[in-house]
Amino acid sequence: MEEEKFYHIYNRANGFENLFISDENYNYFLRQWAKHIEPVAQSYAYCLMPNHFHFLAKIRSEEEVRGNLNLTNSEKPFGKFETFQKMLSKQFSNFFSSYTQAFNKMHGRKGSLFIPNFKKKEITSENYLTNVIFYIHHNPVHHGFANTVSDWAHSSYPVFMSNKETKIDRKYVYDWFGGLQNFKSFHTSTLYNLEQFELELT
Repeated sequence: MEEEKFYHIYNRANGFENLFISDENYNYFLRQWAKHIEPVAQSYAYCLMPNHFHFLAKIRSEEEVRGNLNLTNSEKPFGKFETFQKMLSKQFSNFFSSYTQAFNKMHGRKGSLFIPNFKKKEITSENYLTNVIFYIHHNPVHHGFANTVSDWAHSSYPVFMSNKETKIDRKYVYDWFGGLQNFKSFHTSTLYNLEQFELELT
C-alpha cells in the first residue's frame, strides 16, 4: 500500500467460523483498529459482519505516520522496520494478531481466525469511491441481516446519522456526497447491483 491513497480493505474468517459472536467482539475489534490502524490510515467507512468486515481507508503520509508512531530518528525513519511498507505490514499484522488472541481467549479456541493475506484494493476512480461507500453500508442488507442500512448497528452508517465522537472522517464523506441529505438519499434510493460489485472484488 502507498501513502495518501484510498483502499478498500476487507477480510473474512477461516472456513465457516465467525469473527464476531458478541457485542464485545465488535467493540473490541474497533478499539484494536483504532489502536493499530488509525495511526497509519484515516478511516472513512466500515461494516462489520458476523464472518467478515469491510473498511474504506486512506494511508496517511509517511511524515504523519512517523509523527503518530513517534519515529523521530532521521537516519532510520521507520526504525527496525526499514521501509514504510514493512512498517504498514507490521501494523496490520499486530492488529489481526491482537484481535485473534483476545477472541481465542474469550471463546476458548486456538489457531488462526482470519484468512491469510487480507484484501486491499486501491480506489482508482471517483466512481469506485462512491460505490464502495454504498457497498460497505449496504452489506448487511445484501446478506440478509438487516432490512435497511440504518438497521445494522455495526457499520459506520449510524455514525454518519449521529453527532457522537468518531474516528471516521464524517466531513470528508458528507462533502463527497454534497451534504448529509444527499448522502442519505443516495443510500436509500440508489439501485445498485451489489452482486456485480462483489464479482469486481475477486
